[in-house]
Amino acid sequence: MHILRDMKGQPTRLKIIIHGAVQGVGFRPFVYRLATELNLTGWVLNSTQGVFIEVEGAKEQLEEFLRRLERDKPPRAFIQSLEASWLDPVGYAQFEIRHSDESGQKTAFILPDIATCPECLREIFDPNDRRYRYPFTNCTNCGPRFSIIEALPYDRPNTTMKIFPMCPECQAEYEDPTNRRFHAQPNACPKCGPHIELWDRQGTVLAQHDDALRKAAEAIRKGQIVAVKGLGGFHLICDAHNEASVRELRRRKHREEKPFALMYPSLEFVKAHCEVSELEERVLTSPEAPIVLLRRRESAPLAPSVAPRNPYLGIMLPYTPLHHLLMAELGFPVVATSGNLSDEPICTNERDALTRLKEIADLFLVHNRPIARHVDDSIVRIVGGRELVLRRARGFAPLPIRISPSTSSLLGPGVRLAVGAHLKNTIALSVGSNVFISQHIGDLETAEAFEAFQRVIRDFEQLYDARPSLIAHDLHPDYLSTKYAQQCDLPQVGVQHHYAHVLACMTENELDGSVLGVSWDGTGYGLDGTIWGGEFLLATRESFTRVAHFRTFRLPGSEQAIREPRRSALGVLYELFGDGLTRECADLALMESFSRHELKLLLTMLQKNLNSPVTSSAGRLFDAVAAIVGLRQMSRFEGQAAMELEFALHGVETNEHYVYPPPVPMEEGPGVRAILDWEPMIRAILDDVRAGVSVDKISAKFHNTLVEMIVAVAQRVGEERVVLTGGCFQNKYLTERAIARLREEGFRVYWHQRVPPNDGGIALGQIVKALTSNP
Repeated sequence: MHILRDMKGQPTRLKIIIHGAVQGVGFRPFVYRLATELNLTGWVLNSTQGVFIEVEGAKEQLEEFLRRLERDKPPRAFIQSLEASWLDPVGYAQFEIRHSDESGQKTAFILPDIATCPECLREIFDPNDRRYRYPFTNCTNCGPRFSIIEALPYDRPNTTMKIFPMCPECQAEYEDPTNRRFHAQPNACPKCGPHIELWDRQGTVLAQHDDALRKAAEAIRKGQIVAVKGLGGFHLICDAHNEASVRELRRRKHREEKPFALMYPSLEFVKAHCEVSELEERVLTSPEAPIVLLRRRESAPLAPSVAPRNPYLGIMLPYTPLHHLLMAELGFPVVATSGNLSDEPICTNERDALTRLKEIADLFLVHNRPIARHVDDSIVRIVGGRELVLRRARGFAPLPIRISPSTSSLLGPGVRLAVGAHLKNTIALSVGSNVFISQHIGDLETAEAFEAFQRVIRDFEQLYDARPSLIAHDLHPDYLSTKYAQQCDLPQVGVQHHYAHVLACMTENELDGSVLGVSWDGTGYGLDGTIWGGEFLLATRESFTRVAHFRTFRLPGSEQAIREPRRSALGVLYELFGDGLTRECADLALMESFSRHELKLLLTMLQKNLNSPVTSSAGRLFDAVAAIVGLRQMSRFEGQAAMELEFALHGVETNEHYVYPPPVPMEEGPGVRAILDWEPMIRAILDDVRAGVSVDKISAKFHNTLVEMIVAVAQRVGEERVVLTGGCFQNKYLTERAIARLREEGFRVYWHQRVPPNDGGIALGQIVKALTSNP
């Protein structure tokens, strides 16, 4: 911070410009109180860039004011930069909060939605408080932000709360700088704010206000499915103990086996059903309040269909007053899954929900506060002793990632847009040196999902008044996101999928120079037109070299192999045995999963190279092994086979001696330094299967062998810094074992934190590459 000082002892004026997350967090009231305490005059206002302050007084008080701005700022505030200069006084008579300035470039941070604070929580359960049992209680420390804002700066007329004029009591709070609701834009009470209603499937109002909540709880207790409009969209809620109710929800939602998220009434209840570490507890109860993946206790009395064959539960605590009141009324955990059909975006509008969810929900608990944009629940897993965000949405989006100064110096002019990948899509927009990553959009598999994708792009461009001068996309020609980019009348940059993964992790960890990126996932379009996925990239921000990859094999039926791990297994085994596969592998349970006709057709496809693309995918290798050992032949959701292979480790996962020798067979390949040959490992797995070795030991040996391959390539390449990225590194054991082994061998290891390792992080990597490209 550079300060130009006036002459000592003279009254002076201090002008301050603050950029960061300083709107919607009580920053202006904090400034007002601080200035008044120090007997300073002047003003503070919100602008589209951040917060502007001018204060006058004695130099000593002004210096104290500067020190305390950073030290004593509100807990949810984040100061990214502070510019201060000393000027001649102009004679302000008092300190005031001025009306917001809506001119200039829009660079202010939009705060994510914040879970209910302790003060508001006490009020809604206090019979003597005027907000007793009011589902929309909030203050400057909590409540909706991103889900209600329509334009910058963040003021009530620019939010969906503009349709609710405040009553005299709320207006008095809003205008009182000493009140925690001073300029709380969603401020409301039962007299003047939004309210809830209970509807049937035809939209008939069955109950209102608190009676609606109580009757919704009664319906859930009786086994019914209730669609509840929350903060960023609808949840579908049912009793998590009631197996019939959970199975019916699966049938109606067309969601066969993918785990359901759960909401629990209290932390104590969670601890009774799950193992909860100190860090997991901190994340559960944080203002972000994400879904946290926790290891379940075997005694947890939940419906088996909540998370079939899964030792983990995805659990969140109530994060709005509405959820707190509902869960207090129920007193037991509920399924709280996204209010949509599979592969569709979450519903945000009550009338739309009546149409889209009428075949799923029995009743609808709705409210009349409009939702500006869909915001799903975020998902977090503790990996390597810290948070790993697997789905970045509520509580995290749209806070930006700041580009490092070294990269900023390379920036060309203009705004960049990145449109992400096909699965777990997010988009990203660069404004100055900040990259704003959208909330989770999802898989672009349906027309509804693609429309949501386009809507988010329009939304971000409008919020930041930004017109992109260049668009970045994946190289895969068939991705809808790629086709969208190619139809735009803008210069384009295609970014290789796995390189984008590496760039995202480098950027999040503020890494410059070169790294060895271990980029493992299921599918990514390679530079040679094949499907990559088991990649070792020697990378900088400007370029990369593919220094190693897994030995390739074919996927009979192409994308169908993603849904049928047995096809990946067939491709791997055909690579080993060729036309002798049926003879050599006749004793495997895998072979029994095919009908005679299916097997003949798939072998013909492999023999004649028909619709059988070549892949080096680590994700498909996980699928192949899961099928060979008999864990999973057909997947009901993406990544299921690999997840079950990880889950099989329980009980043996600490035994580092389980490894397949030789652990690192490698050979030179064209254009790369090494091809990792998995043949000895697969042959050893076949021997173990025939010898009756338990699946948990086979899984441990498989995981450990993969880690030793990572270590061997790192030693061969000689780059000290190793980045772990891609969907395979959602696997807790694989990631933590790789970190430990690489550190043992003297490497510095980096992995993701607030940006997902899966395709939800691709847009960040794309935009980093685009930032160094001239439009």
